[in-house]
Amino acid sequence: DVTLDDGTTGHSMVFTYTRLALKPTAELIQGIAALIENDVLAPAATEQKLAGRFRLLGTQGLIGMALAAIDMALWDALARRCNASLVGLLGGLEKPVPAYGGIGYDGVLGTANAAEAFAQRGFKGVKPKIGYPTVGDDLAVVRAVRTAVGPDVAIMVDYNQCLAPVEAIARLSVLDDEELTWVEEPTLAHDYTGHAQIARAAATPIQCGENWWGTLDLQHALDAQASDYVMPDVMKIGGVSGWMRAAALAQARNLRVSNHLWPEISAQLLCLTPTSHWLEYADWWNPVLAEPLNLENGMADVAGVLGTGVAWNEAAVAQYTV
Repeated sequence: DVTLDDGTTGHSMVFTYTRLALKPTAELIQGIAALIENDVLAPAATEQKLAGRFRLLGTQGLIGMALAAIDMALWDALARRCNASLVGLLGGLEKPVPAYGGIGYDGVLGTANAAEAFAQRGFKGVKPKIGYPTVGDDLAVVRAVRTAVGPDVAIMVDYNQCLAPVEAIARLSVLDDEELTWVEEPTLAHDYTGHAQIARAAATPIQCGENWWGTLDLQHALDAQASDYVMPDVMKIGGVSGWMRAAALAQARNLRVSNHLWPEISAQLLCLTPTSHWLEYADWWNPVLAEPLNLENGMADVAGVLGTGVAWNEAAVAQYTV
């Protein structure tokens, strides 16, 4: 949380992937916050100031996460001070955003059941993880999902970086007939050359971006023509400030933009993104949120949201505080 001199509080959150990073990330946030404690509320200026302070060390990894947390909280505070949503503060229109539901490595039956449940809730798309021992296993999952959701629900798949480029090209040659909306991260996230090779060979669009740190990584990927679509993670891309730069870069290349996680703030950022595509929905943080993102018939609705949409269920936060 960031508290202003008038008592307005801005909120944000980050996800460290491992317990080992919780304490150092919290300490970094507290230490960096001390550098701006008496500054005027100006998120863009603060972002530039802090980037300068870490130019030699870099703004990736835990430092990048801490900087993004502060950036998002400052933008939330500014919007709340103005009694506006983030979309309204930045001059955009609140509009519904199509959402898809993510599914894990749940096997044929489990994945199909999860996909059917999302479709019954009105979701417009589903995204199972694949990367099973054989392409036949992958194909069985994809076809079971299609049977479960019918012809009108989009299917994306996520390989989570698990294939070498040669294997990815071979598997996609089999999956290309399945009318998938995209294949996500078929190889290592920072293997831009490998992703470009896959994208050239495949008929199905290639999606990546969730593991890019800042807009420099995005620029490297764009220069390599590594993907057909992009999906930044607001925590890794640099918070609200980094997202807006990423959206402009994607627009310049006419690339569709989706998000990775953080649906509350990402739904608003997609409203501000000229080439917006899909919202990845996850309810992981709902227990600690006062008002989780509203979904109506598979569309994220940000109308009437204050700030970035992140505010705490204080009782739940107290329960989980360590």
